[in-house]
Amino acid sequence: MRFAKYHALGNDYLVLEPKDCPTLFSVDAIRKVCHRHFGLGSDGILYGPIERTDGTFGLRILNPDGSEAEKSGNGIRIFCRHLLETKRIKEGEEFRLHTLGGIVRCNVFEGGNRIRVEMGKVSFRAPIIPHVGPDREVLGEEITVLGKTFKYWAATVGNPHCVIPVTELTPELAKTYGPHLETHPNFPNRTNVQFMKILDRQNVQIEIWERGAGYTLASGSSSSASAAVARKMGLVDADLTVNMPGGKIIIGIGDDYSIVMTGPTTPVGIFEMHPGVPVQDVAI
Repeated sequence: MRFAKYHALGNDYLVLEPKDCPTLFSVDAIRKVCHRHFGLGSDGILYGPIERTDGTFGLRILNPDGSEAEKSGNGIRIFCRHLLETKRIKEGEEFRLHTLGGIVRCNVFEGGNRIRVEMGKVSFRAPIIPHVGPDREVLGEEITVLGKTFKYWAATVGNPHCVIPVTELTPELAKTYGPHLETHPNFPNRTNVQFMKILDRQNVQIEIWERGAGYTLASGSSSSASAAVARKMGLVDADLTVNMPGGKIIIGIGDDYSIVMTGPTTPVGIFEMHPGVPVQDVAI
């Protein structure tokens, strides 16, 4: 079984093609493959390209806990790089990816070092996120975990996000409160969590707890949601940079809160598991 590994600002994924694994293996096996000590180690598995009849490349995004994500900005960029390196697309040409969180339009430039993705429109409406309670935009409401109350903005760009603006930002905020916010009953499908500091009108900084993956160095969908929230608050311009521990992503925000994300990717290597050993039993 063959995996191609890439990272996007430290957020790493394994690409597994259906031709190498026609039937996706079990949740337990996904967890073991992604395990940092007993597997290949990754923030998830990108399964594709899946054959479709609508002219798109099908992509499934699997979290390291075995759950499935609707969308991942970094995962999408990594998969775009893989499509270029396997000669399925040409540099500069626009193509489309079909994810559970919707269809995205993509362009790859500079050999995959700069990838542009139209992530779709951000919504703040409770039923779309999804978020409990009546139909409204979830803006500046209060949420309490571990005895601490935060003001948060909820959003979706195809997957759910809880964005908490703060004046002092540390990784410990995400690591301490992220697990409890991820599973808070306000979010029936769980949620990604971002603690966000506004630096100026062109820059925000975030720390990320990713649903199904944990503390994460970078995230494209988190960058998109955080930038949209900062714009909704009136604190940033339409074009800005999202700064994360792993690096920077450029976000453009349309009047309708459509998001264009631009960022880099880096190949790591090719890994193979011995074909005679069931993946459930493999420890690399």
